[in-house]
Amino acid sequence: MPIVPVLPVRDMVIFPGVIAPLFVGRPRSLRGIEDASLNDGELLVVTQRDNSSDDPTRPEDLYSMGTLCRVMQMVRIPDGSTKVLIEGNSRARVEAYAMRGDFLSADVTQVTFEGDLSSRSEPLRRAVLEQFERYVNLHPKLPIEIAFSLSNVEDILLFADIIASHIQIKISEKQELLELIDPEARLDSLLRLLIRETELLEMEHSIHDKVRKEIEKNNKEYYLKEQLKAIQAELGQPDPTNEYDDLMIKIKRSKMPKEVEKKAITELDRLAKMPQMSAEATVSRTYIEWLVDVPWRKRSKDRLDIGIARQVLDEDHYGLDEVKERILEFLAVQRLSGKEARRGQVLCFVGPPGVGKTSLGKSIARALNRKFTNFSLGGMRDEAEIRGHRRTYIGSLPGRIIQKLKQAGVRNPVMLMDEIDKVGTDFRGDPSSALLEVLDPEQNNSFTDHFLEAPYDLSQVMFITTANVTHTIPKPLLDRMEIISIPGYVVEEKTHIAERHLLPKVLKDNGLGGIKVAVSDQVIKKIITEYTREAGVRDLDRQLSKIARKLAAKIVCDNEGGGRLPRSVSVSLASIKKYLGAPKLHDARLPRKDSVGAALGLAWTESGGDVLVIETVAMKGSGKVLFTGNLGDIMQESAQTALGYLRSCASKYSLSSIEWDKTDIHVHVPEGAIPKDGPSAGVTMALSMLSALGERPIRSDVAMTGEVTLRGTVLPIGGVREKILAAKRNGINNVILPKDNGVDVDELAEWARDGMTFHYVSGVSEVFNLALSKNASGK
Repeated sequence: MPIVPVLPVRDMVIFPGVIAPLFVGRPRSLRGIEDASLNDGELLVVTQRDNSSDDPTRPEDLYSMGTLCRVMQMVRIPDGSTKVLIEGNSRARVEAYAMRGDFLSADVTQVTFEGDLSSRSEPLRRAVLEQFERYVNLHPKLPIEIAFSLSNVEDILLFADIIASHIQIKISEKQELLELIDPEARLDSLLRLLIRETELLEMEHSIHDKVRKEIEKNNKEYYLKEQLKAIQAELGQPDPTNEYDDLMIKIKRSKMPKEVEKKAITELDRLAKMPQMSAEATVSRTYIEWLVDVPWRKRSKDRLDIGIARQVLDEDHYGLDEVKERILEFLAVQRLSGKEARRGQVLCFVGPPGVGKTSLGKSIARALNRKFTNFSLGGMRDEAEIRGHRRTYIGSLPGRIIQKLKQAGVRNPVMLMDEIDKVGTDFRGDPSSALLEVLDPEQNNSFTDHFLEAPYDLSQVMFITTANVTHTIPKPLLDRMEIISIPGYVVEEKTHIAERHLLPKVLKDNGLGGIKVAVSDQVIKKIITEYTREAGVRDLDRQLSKIARKLAAKIVCDNEGGGRLPRSVSVSLASIKKYLGAPKLHDARLPRKDSVGAALGLAWTESGGDVLVIETVAMKGSGKVLFTGNLGDIMQESAQTALGYLRSCASKYSLSSIEWDKTDIHVHVPEGAIPKDGPSAGVTMALSMLSALGERPIRSDVAMTGEVTLRGTVLPIGGVREKILAAKRNGINNVILPKDNGVDVDELAEWARDGMTFHYVSGVSEVFNLALSKNASGK
């Protein structure tokens, strides 16, 4: 194995049979070349792995396969470097690198192909040659003579190496070709690379052709327009499309602030000097048009008649007294203070889906005689959606706030932003942070959109936001809004809403507006209780629409002969099943009689309150406690706390005879597909476990909520309003609550408390006394 000098090169791979010039400036490399020249020997040309290394001497800096080359010529250049002409002889594999004197050398083994070529080598050679000719024809830097000269090369090894040296691919791919010893494998790889590179070159040519044609078209249009202008000037005719004058008139009429007007005129002067078809002119023109179209001064006149406003709100919505009172208060303040004296309001309606939060915003706008505009914040992740995009981008636009103001056409609309609790955040920014300025009355009088780059006064806008929950809204943003809770509806309220609002709208939408459709209160209540289970009325609207569609289909089928349509139709209790199918009976899961181990708990969900059944059974075993029903960690911890309390007070509750290490306890909450979590089911699970362990039945007409501690203390919880309404909807009139939640009950409307009995407790023993049946049987 000979030891030869090493010449590291970068950005190139030398192949056998190829003559190449090199410019060498490294001292080590020069001494290695001189040694090879003086001794009439060869040197190994090998490619660097890392191009940034100026003095590669370590084995990991260089590839292990290179080319043994002969130095044909060596010329000194005045700038200090040396030009060397080398010829590749053969492949060589490096066994070891070592320093010999002051230059790098390597112990190498010459690598040659010693097998026989198969019959596919010639067809493969022709395919590569044909593809290489296409590649050369498309490549701007390769002369066609290269392809012609290759047709006379019979040696397949030399043929493959010459082509590999001329195609422009990655250095790592060229190195892979150098390391392929089998010529047929090398030709296969070359064919794949040539096909890929040829397709890329064809795409580049196609793109260049399209761009060239577009430029020629734009230049032609510009030349013709300039000629047209010159002809019109010669004829003394004014330009009918004088864009400059039109935009100047619009700027003067828009009544924008002086600073903004000055900015608009400056931009208009720049536009007049630009080629009309340039991209920059399009951006500038769009910017001026937005400045002109935004309502800087125009505002709608508020209707401050409280009587009319109350009438409008009552027409559109049933109940919601707190919200209506807040709007009337706003009108009263505006009337006493003057229209410019008060800043805009920021209200946030929080409640479950389907209770009318969005439609309430429209009613407020109608009551105030203001324009209404809205957009959704749900899923928004880009800050530019609020603040706008900067004008550096072609096609950039202002943010949603400015867009909606332009759409409204006035500076004081009612602007509703839906789903503020569902705003997202990612690498493009945090929209909720941008909303801090928009919804802050102290700052929004000079809101600056990135596109307009001019302050805009949002203080006259009445902002309304909606949310299902508040815990996902950032605290600083929540602090800027006045929270108004909109609870769910009970059966009586849903009945009124269906009669006054939903049914007339549904009949009109389904072509039954001219036919009297009789639907009694009993029918509506049956639909509510047996076919829907929600805090709002959205599902009720769907069920009524379903009935209306089936009525419409029946009327049309009965009158296909062209007869007169009926004047009236009715929906009876017996016909509901025909229209809606079998009742869903959501409340069938609740126990109808006193039973052992089954306790009713009250839960809060994003769609309102709900009643949960917590079941417990005790059996012989090894002391295990099992929880099922998709319970979260906090809920399981509450159950463990309740069990810990019962075991510590076993004698107090007649549980001394229980052998805990031989008793298994299984706690289950039905509807296992729905995740459940939170501490407020602590008292319910304590009651359920005590009932199962002591075999004492639980009253089926009592529901409860509250967190329990290891000492048996009952702590206050949240969501009281929604939980009480859930109990009322399910016909449960006795509710056990923590003593500290009494103030929450006092704040409820009278209709929510009507018919309900509330028991306030401070200890879990009081819960047991109230909820355990005096009847001994109940299994």
